[in-house]
Amino acid sequence: MASLLFLALTLAPFFAPWVFVVAAVALARRAYKRVPGSGSHLPSLTTCALVAVMAGAAAFGAYAWGVMSGFYILDPDQMCAARGVRGDHIVTRETLPVSAQCVTSDGVGTELVPGWVNPVIVMGLTLLALALGTGTVAGVRRRSSLR
Repeated sequence: MASLLFLALTLAPFFAPWVFVVAAVALARRAYKRVPGSGSHLPSLTTCALVAVMAGAAAFGAYAWGVMSGFYILDPDQMCAARGVRGDHIVTRETLPVSAQCVTSDGVGTELVPGWVNPVIVMGLTLLALALGTGTVAGVRRRSSLR
């Protein structure tokens, strides 16, 4: 199971953008085919699902990028030296917010995770929750109107 998770985290930064783009194209096609002037109403279940897929792909891809940016087969000294940090090193990691730091013996830390990763994760998870909530409400309303 751990090797499957490692494989998913390794491949996610490469496949998540493709999933995002495919869902965005499908969403754009739905918007293009929509009848103009049809008024504002709750989005359909399919639209909510496409937005949820896009948001989930962005959040998971950013999370995987952040986790893997502090991962090396090298020992911590070599990993930190590759980033230009001099001195003795301790590598600290956090899961959420995603963080991997090289901390020197003086207490100075250098972040290995890019600054855009955590905001994309938060925005992606927020949009995912909103899309799932809106899709649930749309599905309940649709089901009640069919009765």
